[in-house]
Amino acid sequence: MNNGGVIISIRDLKKSYHVGEVDVHALRGVDLDVPRGEFLSIIGPSGSGKSTLFNIIGGLTPPTSGSVSIDGRDLLRMSESDRTNLRKQSVGFVFQKYNLLPTLTARGNIEIARDIAGRKGPDEPWFEEVLRLLGISGRLTHKPRALSGGEQQRVAIARAIVNRPAILLADEPTGNLDTENSNAVLGLLRDLNERLGQTTLMITHNPEAAAYGHRILTMRDGRTMAP
Repeated sequence: MNNGGVIISIRDLKKSYHVGEVDVHALRGVDLDVPRGEFLSIIGPSGSGKSTLFNIIGGLTPPTSGSVSIDGRDLLRMSESDRTNLRKQSVGFVFQKYNLLPTLTARGNIEIARDIAGRKGPDEPWFEEVLRLLGISGRLTHKPRALSGGEQQRVAIARAIVNRPAILLADEPTGNLDTENSNAVLGLLRDLNERLGQTTLMITHNPEAAAYGHRILTMRDGRTMAP
């Protein structure tokens, strides 16, 4: 793990939603520091606040109160356009359902991340390295329906890292995979973390998956639990 200081710093983070006449408290005062280059596994039952925490770190939703600093930048003081640029350039997302565009080939699904970030054309040496690391060089012309679940998730990971984001957020990345493919994807995430020094946060329900991280954080009822 790269000990380059803290890249994510969170203090007294709270998030409430209004559901009809009821207030739902998704986060109830979370404090968290994530060192640069750490692979942090976040585990907890459904409704514990894991996905809400991820959405706030990724700039997808604002908190109700508290502070969030990403690489020394106060997320809450950013304009919406600055938060959008943060998502495009500094944060990569991997989801349980892959979220690949069915009309695009594997190559198209990866390259679209560069287009969205406003980068012209792929960085070919890095693009080829990503393909090699993920073992998908021979599947680039296939559309998602012609790929296995494990291959689709590898393409999704390639899309998430092609812009070299400082932070990778993986939300249940093996939830739709069998044991063999789950272990392969988790091994890849750990390998990418070690090779690239990329800070990786992973949500999971599975203690065996969580063990791939350097550290395990447990959440329950909108709070982080003591180890």
